[in-house]
Amino acid sequence: MRYPIYQVDAFTNRAFRGNPAAVMPLEEWMKDDVLQAIAAENNLSETAFFRTGADDAFELRWFTPTVEVDLCGHATLATAFILMTEIDPDMEEVAFDTRSGRLSVARKGTDLFVLDFPAHEIMPINTPDTVAAAIGKAPTEAFAGKSGGNYLFVYEHESDIAELAPDMAALVKAVGDLEWGVICTAPRESGKGDCVSRYFAPAHGIPEDPVTGSAHCMVAPYWAQRLGQNSIHAFQISARGGELFCEVRGDRVEIAGRAVKFLEGIAHVPG
Repeated sequence: MRYPIYQVDAFTNRAFRGNPAAVMPLEEWMKDDVLQAIAAENNLSETAFFRTGADDAFELRWFTPTVEVDLCGHATLATAFILMTEIDPDMEEVAFDTRSGRLSVARKGTDLFVLDFPAHEIMPINTPDTVAAAIGKAPTEAFAGKSGGNYLFVYEHESDIAELAPDMAALVKAVGDLEWGVICTAPRESGKGDCVSRYFAPAHGIPEDPVTGSAHCMVAPYWAQRLGQNSIHAFQISARGGELFCEVRGDRVEIAGRAVKFLEGIAHVPG
């Protein structure tokens, strides 16, 4: 069977930057093991699959090379970008039904796409020593998502984040059955912006995610409260790098970014 497939660099305005995601439009869902096999074949941090759903919305699912996940920002941005620029250029807003409920993306101006995501509540915790040791440096503050999923480690300086070189095998062992990721963040010191971060999730098959929209469901509310402002200009300082414009609105976070199409083709999937 032949299926269209796109590859999009999200949270950037330049190819080879940001976070690449594969996007595959479908008419009907394939079996889960086939979706997972396609994502493993693509070997990107996320592959997004979507099809037409109810109420003018689309059903959307996200797969890493090893697991299906509950929420993914950059692949949602990539999917909305393809819908609004390739499939229906007159579309200004799109709704997705996902494991995390109804999510929307709206076009803003000529090149920004705004994701409406849930804000994730965090709670302070004692620093888990084995996780900190695997990351390579103990944070000044540590938090965990109240609903699980990720640790949030806060550091004093941007250079602390840039210099992290985690032991991925040790990190997988340290998170154990939780299979959590670790968000590491600090104030932005090298130029414009409010904060920087990096995200590590080797237990999900993603040693380091280049730019992570969903992580900013925790990052943006943290910095909004700390800085006393709702607008957070964030940078993810992985090797590829990415830029996110966040607005905290109560229990929601608007996460805006740009995207660039890198590849368009046909996937040949055994029928």
